Amino acid sequence: MIDYPKKFRLDGKKAFIIGGLGSIGKEVSIACATAGAKTIVIDKLDKDGNLFEHKMNQKDFDVSYKFFDCANMEQIETNFSALLNECGCPDIFINCSYPRTLDWESSTFKDITLESFRKNVDIHMNSVTWLARLAAEAIVKNIKSGSIIQLGSIYGVVGQDLTIYEGTDMAENMTYAAVKGGITNLTRLMASYYGKFNIRVNTICPGGVFANQDPTFVENYSNKTPLKRMGSPEEIASVALFLASEAASYITGATIMVDGGWTSV
Repeated sequence: MIDYPKKFRLDGKKAFIIGGLGSIGKEVSIACATAGAKTIVIDKLDKDGNLFEHKMNQKDFDVSYKFFDCANMEQIETNFSALLNECGCPDIFINCSYPRTLDWESSTFKDITLESFRKNVDIHMNSVTWLARLAAEAIVKNIKSGSIIQLGSIYGVVGQDLTIYEGTDMAENMTYAAVKGGITNLTRLMASYYGKFNIRVNTICPGGVFANQDPTFVENYSNKTPLKRMGSPEEIASVALFLASEAASYITGATIMVDGGWTSV
């Protein structure tokens, strides 16, 4: 009889979590570590990272924090190579990073500048896609199978519903749609190409995740969702754990919507 719960374990695996200290990233890091993976939490918050490493190690989970700045595109290959040399090749590579400029909130069609658009595409979409390629090539070079997971968004698949911003200071974001759409489709091509190397590549597309947003926005969003609520980081992390594990061994090139039904209606 197959031991199905064991399929969800990550014992003996090494997981790289880019952006592993963010609201979603931290839960993904916890999920991987508690499932048995040697978890490398990769972010640029040294104080928080060292504290997180210490707390997880105290609970006997194999967690290490490493500094990495995704927005430093000029050094991204050099820095990732150094990370591989120090930590070894991952079996699981999950990118939860969300690099953006200080004027990110001005990425509306009315206010956006070409300079801002180009910069954010470079540090977000280009960093995510290039790191995925570097990780995949490292896995191929080490002749091992792997799972690569990207974080997309419902708004990389469907257009933004502008009615949910009514009564708030929030608005559409042109850059976000372009970035997330690009990441999602690149994942499909990577799945096609790297399948022959037994590397699975998938995208998780979260819907709205509650993070103490404007109450009017939360109400507007929840009313449009079949489950009538926003999501939580742990609900995204659970899907990442599934895709990272052998329980998802025949899933690649998929776009998994974790959105409370938002894109189904």
